[in-house]
Amino acid sequence: MSPTSLQFRLTVELIAISVISLTSVSIWAGWRMEQTLINGHKQMLEYIAMRFPDQVAMYMETGGINAGIERTSNKLSTARLSILVKSAEGEVIAKSVNNPDNVVDIAAIVASGNIPTTPQVVQFADRYVVMCGNGLTINGKLVGQVYLSQDITNEQRQLNNGIYGLAMVSISATIILILAIAYRIRTALAPLAQMSQIASDISIEDLSIVKLQLAKAPDEIKGLAQAFNEMLFRLSESWEQQRQFVGNVSHELRTPLTVIGGYLQSLLRRGDNLSVYQTQAISTASAETERTIQMLQDLLDLARADSGNLHFRQSPVFLNTLVAEVAVMSEKVSDRPVKVSFSNQDSNPDVDQDDIVALADQDRLQQVLINLVDNAIKYSAHTVEIKLETKEEQAIIHICDRGIGIPLPHQQRVFERFYRSDDPSTRSRDGTGLGLAIAKSLIEGMNGRISLRSKPNEGSTFTITLPIWKPTL
Repeated sequence: MSPTSLQFRLTVELIAISVISLTSVSIWAGWRMEQTLINGHKQMLEYIAMRFPDQVAMYMETGGINAGIERTSNKLSTARLSILVKSAEGEVIAKSVNNPDNVVDIAAIVASGNIPTTPQVVQFADRYVVMCGNGLTINGKLVGQVYLSQDITNEQRQLNNGIYGLAMVSISATIILILAIAYRIRTALAPLAQMSQIASDISIEDLSIVKLQLAKAPDEIKGLAQAFNEMLFRLSESWEQQRQFVGNVSHELRTPLTVIGGYLQSLLRRGDNLSVYQTQAISTASAETERTIQMLQDLLDLARADSGNLHFRQSPVFLNTLVAEVAVMSEKVSDRPVKVSFSNQDSNPDVDQDDIVALADQDRLQQVLINLVDNAIKYSAHTVEIKLETKEEQAIIHICDRGIGIPLPHQQRVFERFYRSDDPSTRSRDGTGLGLAIAKSLIEGMNGRISLRSKPNEGSTFTITLPIWKPTL
């Protein structure tokens, strides 16, 4: 899942909100548990510390201050509440007697130091006590220090267990909530993923037939799907109109241009009294007319291929012979050597060992090969090589050159119509940007495929893959 995707962001945000909410609830619940279990003991200890001097003053009237302190300590102490009173000189005046198995010795706690003045929970060994210590003032005179300690080990353990259980419940609930949120968001966004997949798989031929069907999607996504289908319909109509326009214009313009080209050729042949400048101008006009006629023919072929009206005569084609003929024709036209090599690894037992027979339209395939070899010669000063081989019941033709090559950013677009690189070293002066697009349409129309592998300054290799012809018995 991409960190920038809507699904990832929604999942993280909702999980963060849920975790914060559960954590807040857990903290509040833990605080309430502490209020219930512990604060009652703190309040009681604080009350006893506040009333202790008054109790001493009441009991000392009958026996002196030390007797009053001792009687008060014995009166207020319980099985878990310990009281220790020290004089100003540090001598023990009174100490309550408790069950040593259940209560920590208060003298040991006091000896450890750091006694809080307000009741606080103190852990001593494996026991928990609420502890406080304050000065003992009787009749305005400081007579010593009184220390109060109440054992709350059971209550503290109950609190710790409760907090631990609450934490486990919160963690479990968080995990379940995370899984539920992730699953629900993924399910809710599944129609959008389906739309994205369909949109990425749509080709020009599918525009008029592909429709999104999202029966279980929310109303908002259904509305988006409907708008998407309407957009596809409009694109299909626009593409069909564009295709018809290109075909009609190409067909209508080809005839007058052919007539113009014929007159220009006739004028050149019979114009003995023309000046050099006039002859050059007419020759240029004639060449441009022929180039325009060829471009219109290419456009017409593409329009026919798009509309399905470009018919192929599929038949067995002896590629060895066809490749050799293309090489000879290219050598004669360009005065450049074209090397041919054969490698038949998966030869058909019903034909000669050296023959590679493919199922294709011979005229269309020859047109593609001549185009590719012409491009290779145009962009390379070295020998062009045509390699023929078979692999896994497929015939493969490689047209290789050691020319200037094609940069990687342009390799993905060389088969687009009218695409021409802005690089002066790779831009053909007399090209129209339709040759490779036509080659791709023709090869795919023969149930084959064409690909490119190139590296700048090392050359290019165009690879044509066609099905091997299998004779029926």
